[in-house]
Parts: sequence; C-alpha cells; structure tokens
Amino acid sequence: MKKTYYLFNPGRMSRKDNTLKFTPVDENGTEGQPKYIPVEGVSDLYCFGALDANSALYNFLGKEQIAVHFFDYYEHYTGSFMPKDYLLAGKMQIAQTKYHSSKTKRLIIAQKFVQGAVFNILKNLRYYHSRGKELGDIIATIERYSTLLSNTTDIDMLMGFEGNIRQTYYDAFDIILNDFAMNGRSKRPPRNEVNALVSFGNMMCYTVCLGQIYHTQLNPTISFLHDPGYRRYSLALDLAEVFKPILVDRVIFKVLNKKEIQAKDFDVQVNSVVLKDTARKTFVRAFEERLNETIKHRSLNRSVSYKHLVKLECYKLTKHLLGMEEYKPFKSWW
Repeated sequence: MKKTYYLFNPGRMSRKDNTLKFTPVDENGTEGQPKYIPVEGVSDLYCFGALDANSALYNFLGKEQIAVHFFDYYEHYTGSFMPKDYLLAGKMQIAQTKYHSSKTKRLIIAQKFVQGAVFNILKNLRYYHSRGKELGDIIATIERYSTLLSNTTDIDMLMGFEGNIRQTYYDAFDIILNDFAMNGRSKRPPRNEVNALVSFGNMMCYTVCLGQIYHTQLNPTISFLHDPGYRRYSLALDLAEVFKPILVDRVIFKVLNKKEIQAKDFDVQVNSVVLKDTARKTFVRAFEERLNETIKHRSLNRSVSYKHLVKLECYKLTKHLLGMEEYKPFKSWW
C-alpha cells in the first residue's frame, strides 16, 4: 500500500534508480544524512520548506503518478505538482460543466455539501457536550441555521448561512479547548495558536481531497459551492467542507487537550503565529493517524479508512453528475 511522505526542510531531492533521494540541508547549508524511499511506495509528497529539484525528477514523478504539495514558511498551501490527468473523461467534464452552469442543479449540490458539513459539525459539538462542555446554546443556534439551508435560493445566500454557522461553531472552540482560546477566526495571518492550527489543518484536508479527486474522472477545477477560480482546484474546497470537522477539528482538539502540542511549539510574532517544526510534525503525525483510522462502512459492510471515505465521496458525486444515483453527503454515523 502506497504512503504519503511529509518532508520538513527537505533541501535537495533527486532520483537514484527507482528510489527518491532526499538530502536535508540546514540554514547554514550543511547537508544531513540522505534518506532513500522506493518510488513504488509513494503516493504523495508534502514539502514544508525549500526544495531543490530539477525537471528530470518531476518528469520521473509524473510518470510514476506522484503528486507533490508545497507549503511556505507560514503554513500556507502554495500549490501542487500534479501528474498528467490520466483519468479525465470528456463525458464527465461535460456533465460537471452542465451542472455548474445550471443555477438549480448547482445549488442542490452546494446545499448538500453544506448540509454534510453542518451535520458533522453538530456531531462534534454533541460529542463534547455529552462530556461536560456547555455547548447547548451553540448547538441550538446551529440547528436553527441548518433548517434554513434547503430554502436558500442562490449560492451567495447559502454561503451567508454557512458563514454564520462556521462563526458560531468556532465560538465553541473556546469552550472545547482547555488551555487555548480561538477568539474568532483569523486568517492570513492567523492571530493565535488555534487559528494557526486551523489554517494548517484545513490546507492539509484540501490537499487530501485534491489527491482523491485526481484518482477519479472528476475535474478538480469545476466546483459547485465555491466559485471556480484561477490557479486553484475549487472542487477540493467543496469536498473539504464536508470532511474538515472530522479530519481537522477533531485532531486539533486532541493534540491541544492532550498537550501533544503546547504553547512552546508556536512561533508568536508581532502580527501572526506560525507552527514550529515540532508542532508541524506532531500535527501531521496525528492527522495521518486519523486518515488511516478505519471504520465499519454500513453500505459496503467492510472496514474503510477515513482517507478512503474521501474517495468514496468523489465516486458518489460522479454518480450524481452522470444521473446514476442522487448524491448524499458523508455524515458521520458513530
């Protein structure tokens, strides 16, 4: 089974036969001990920091269907190297375009994305409420908003309700977390430790969704909830809404409340907060454990990983677009 590899300050990367060679280089230019990874065991590479590689290496990665995702010093996702779209199909692209172009059809899919996200948000809140966190008022507020989603008449109205729900949900972070406060959502730059983790985790979830979309016939640039934009794979943003509560937020609650990540693991600057390497590595490890965790799937009657659930979501959307089966968003049942 192929694995995802996370590279922190990777330095130089090259090909050696059928092996990827990584030579870490510190800030003084001193090379560390090279690491060798057989290419057959790699599905994705995540690079945090500068990477020195040539076009021959990227040609090799493209042929092996290995994606590379890049993050800058501030944990911002900056882009991906994606191999040639080997599964793209004209019929699917036409179907996606037709659904996006139809106000009614697009709105139906967009509503389902938000409904799935809100269900999973409420699942998180009820879990912690049952364990002594006073979240009753927040749960009631989000439940009221959720009843209005199906009555929205356009994407802007839907996004307005979704924004209100997210804002209310983020207020709950200050109650769920023991030693940290979020104090509202702040981005680019994050103003505190919790916001830094949320931004970093959301980008991780986005790239996971992008990677799974790539292995289907879906075109990642044609979306329904988010407007397609230049230089971004907006369908991955759509799918990430459904999975962020269970893949990102639950990991944040875990690593902070169990003190796996502490205040000393953040670099607090004048106007922003970023994760130190220790925090990145700890979060990535917990995130990867979450992705690989398995649950018993009720329809398939077998155990599947959270990562595979994202791919199944892509297949469900594909069937909807081809008129085979109505799309129903993933909703956590445990």
